[in-house]
Amino acid sequence: MTGQVNFNSHTDAVVTVAVALVNVATPGEAQGRPYDVPAGADLVAGVDRAMHSGRRWLGMIDQAGADAMVGVATRLRGIFESIQEDDLDAAAAQINELLQRTGARPYLLRHDGEPWHLHYHGNDSDPATQWAAGCATALAVVVGSEHADRLGVCSAAHCDRVYVDVSRNGTRRFCSTGCQNRVKAAAFRARQG
Repeated sequence: MTGQVNFNSHTDAVVTVAVALVNVATPGEAQGRPYDVPAGADLVAGVDRAMHSGRRWLGMIDQAGADAMVGVATRLRGIFESIQEDDLDAAAAQINELLQRTGARPYLLRHDGEPWHLHYHGNDSDPATQWAAGCATALAVVVGSEHADRLGVCSAAHCDRVYVDVSRNGTRRFCSTGCQNRVKAAAFRARQG
C-alpha cells in the first residue's frame, strides 16, 4: 500500500477529470500569470486532454461539446472554492443542485477487463451532461467523506487553479510543483533580504 488516499478507482479518475476541466476551462490566474480559457481548436484539445486525465475517455470531444464543458467547469470551480473557504454547506448545496439538474444516477458497469465498478451518468446523452453528472457524483463522494479537505484551490499568490490531494499526509496546498517552488523561492528571498 502506498499510503495515498484512494476514494475508489472510478471516483479517483473522475475527480482527476474535474480538476483538469476546472483548470483548463475557467479563467483566472495560473502559476503567477493571467489565465484565459483557450478558444476554438485549443479549447477542444484542452478539454479532450482533461477528459483523458482520469484514465480513459472513450470518445472525442467536438467544439460544441468543449464549449458546453466550459459551463460545467465553471460550476465545478464554485464547489472547489466553497471547499477552500471551508464552507462545506455551500459546496454540498452546489453539488446537490448539479446532481439534480443532471439527473445523475449510479449504475454498475464492467468494461475493458476491469471488475464491476460504479459509474454515474445523467439523464441526457450529451457529453457535458454526462460528465457534469459524473464529476458532481465523484465530488459528492469526496465531500461526503472525511476527505473533503483534500480538495482545494492553489495557495500560491496569483494562482487559482484547483487540485485534489491524494498524498499520505494530506498537506498539499498547491496545484503544481511549479507553484510550490515559486512560494519556496519567494520565502527564501524574503529571508535573505
